Amino acid sequence: MTDDDKIAVALSGGADSAAAAIVLLRRGFGVMALTMRLAGHSFDATVERAARVAGEIGVEHHVIDLCDDFERLVVHPFVEAYVAGLTPNPCVNCNRDVKFGILLEEARRRGCDRLATGHYARITGGGALPFSLKRPADLVRDQTYVLWTLGQATLEHVLFPLCTLTRDDVAGITREAGITCLSKSSQDICFMDGDSYAGLVANRAPGRVRPGPILDIGGNVLGEHKGLAHHTVGQRRGLGLGGSDALFVLEIKPQDNSLVVGSRERLACLEFPVTGVRFSSGAVPEGTVSCQVMTRYRGPALPVSLELTGGGRGIVRYRETGPPAAPGQSVVFYRGDEMLGGGVIERGC
Repeated sequence: MTDDDKIAVALSGGADSAAAAIVLLRRGFGVMALTMRLAGHSFDATVERAARVAGEIGVEHHVIDLCDDFERLVVHPFVEAYVAGLTPNPCVNCNRDVKFGILLEEARRRGCDRLATGHYARITGGGALPFSLKRPADLVRDQTYVLWTLGQATLEHVLFPLCTLTRDDVAGITREAGITCLSKSSQDICFMDGDSYAGLVANRAPGRVRPGPILDIGGNVLGEHKGLAHHTVGQRRGLGLGGSDALFVLEIKPQDNSLVVGSRERLACLEFPVTGVRFSSGAVPEGTVSCQVMTRYRGPALPVSLELTGGGRGIVRYRETGPPAAPGQSVVFYRGDEMLGGGVIERGC
């Protein structure tokens, strides 16, 4: 068996990664399971479950200690972004720097040219054609939004075995394989360990999550917030303000530790600036691009014109009014089922 026949699978102990490994085994590949040890009690349980799954399907299993790297590349930037009044996407950073960065390098060092994961996404191209990242068959599970940073050099060494499968298919595959120790799927950020965003930030950055004024658009004080890390643009609940009119967070201002709130109508967004723009093809086009954008995970893909102004920057303009754009959040560009690339929302909507 050559290295081309041996594939590493990022095994988390959940159904999706287990099914990815089983699919590859059924196709005749040799499979090596790699599990990331990150931090906290929940990750200790993840490692234990992954080891049991690897044993049940009969594959070689290794635990890769990435605690320090994960803290440096994912958790610390997450905390700093919230302190700065931004709304970050830690899964995007993890995919770029840890899973398809360090873990992929580790897989190749161990003799596997490719790393497979349980993501729901589809890769096309290769050979004379550039690689493209597209939506999977199960659109409800589409995870292309959190994969927008993957470029050609990475996509060449990545496999998504679940690309044509649904979640029901995955359940059937693991059931047929007799796997009994799978973890339950979760929508929470993996390192939260049951804590709230604000609680995590307060613990990691003591003294930097502190009360401040809640202002209307005229600068009048309406109340007091408990800390900017408790809030994001577009939020309505948890403001602690009385009155009959619904108020929403319009702006987070770390420079004076204040929130600006207003009516739903003032949330409407016509355009917003983006930075860090990159395209999966590796070539950023010039001028204006017609596409659709998503400004939050599994949000709607809305038609826009993307004006590229150079230096990885641009302006997104909605064809019609769009939802509020939370600074720090990823904006991902699509053309039909193809994920073109993405960037990060800047303040300025």
